[in-house]
Amino acid sequence: MIGVLGHTLRGCVRRRRGLPNLLLNRSLSGYAGMGDVIENSHKVTNLLFCSPHFPAATNYTKEYLESYPFIKVDEVALDEVSDVIHKYHICVVKNRRMDALTIAKAVQMKLIMQYGVGLDGVDIDAATKHKIKVARIPGSTTGNAASCAEMAIYFMLGLLRKQVDSCVLLQKEMEIAVKQKNLGVPVGENLFGKTVFVLGFGAIGVDLAKRLRPFGVKILATKRNWASVSMPSNDEVDYLVDKKGGQENLYEFAGEADIVVTCLSLSAETAGIIDGKFLASMKKGSLLVNIARGGLLDYSSVYQHLHSGHLGGLAMDVTWTEPFDPEDPILQFPNVLISPHIAGVTEHSYRAMAKVVGDVALQLHAGKPLEGIEIVN
Repeated sequence: MIGVLGHTLRGCVRRRRGLPNLLLNRSLSGYAGMGDVIENSHKVTNLLFCSPHFPAATNYTKEYLESYPFIKVDEVALDEVSDVIHKYHICVVKNRRMDALTIAKAVQMKLIMQYGVGLDGVDIDAATKHKIKVARIPGSTTGNAASCAEMAIYFMLGLLRKQVDSCVLLQKEMEIAVKQKNLGVPVGENLFGKTVFVLGFGAIGVDLAKRLRPFGVKILATKRNWASVSMPSNDEVDYLVDKKGGQENLYEFAGEADIVVTCLSLSAETAGIIDGKFLASMKKGSLLVNIARGGLLDYSSVYQHLHSGHLGGLAMDVTWTEPFDPEDPILQFPNVLISPHIAGVTEHSYRAMAKVVGDVALQLHAGKPLEGIEIVN
């Protein structure tokens, strides 16, 4: 799940370039790790979910904690958070932007966390100043990364098999063929034999490569630090990835790939990384799949390359603003697929994350070490 990066798409050029001014997560270096103990002397621990979006997050957590009356779970609208946040000890941000002003009002807050991995909407420096811990739920332990990887493959197959909109009839090409009683159309493409560039080889990238390998594709991948302790063994990486690279290989790999999948986290460094230069480096007719962060893509550049036909197709689960404007011009292109930020929203991953949130609430209430999360400050 990801924080909202703005409230309107039709804003200034700066917003369309990835909104770096709203990237509150400036530093994630040096995890405090698991096992931190946070003192809590309250008889009731109040847990706040921000916004009614992603309702299963709140509902599943309430179900998990229904036998523990000393944990109170509430959900409030986005515009009400600042007015009530002073009452709560734990906050699950969902798609709420947690800026310094809001955090300053959280006078009882012990922990701000995400129902997933994305902390780009949280001002971590401000939370640290107010002695509030900030944490994410590791995607590799809950099935969240696997769910996102599956969605990426769904998108790839959808674009390749032309499960896309028709500008004229506003229907899917396959649906049109069925309604017109046509057989053998449309003519699609195989995933087999394609070259896929996984941009960001973290938990999602690893799970995606594992699932792509049986399709008979060539996999290119970039990562800032291939020696990271969270990486699989060297032998496994060598099996999963045909060509490894770093920042210096972005345009080279973009030029080799038939499909580019963005799996990066959003930061000041990665905002707008899919810009005009990157898109121009891609093969004419190649596909772009975004299951990570809307702000990774420069809106105007993507629009221009769709309009020119250089970009062969776009699939996105995350967008520049959320909820996305259904009348946005980019959706008029026949080769665009969009979903409402559901890549990680599966029964398995959401039940697993509900357990993590519930357990953390119980641990904090009891003054026990916090487990199952990554504290980043």
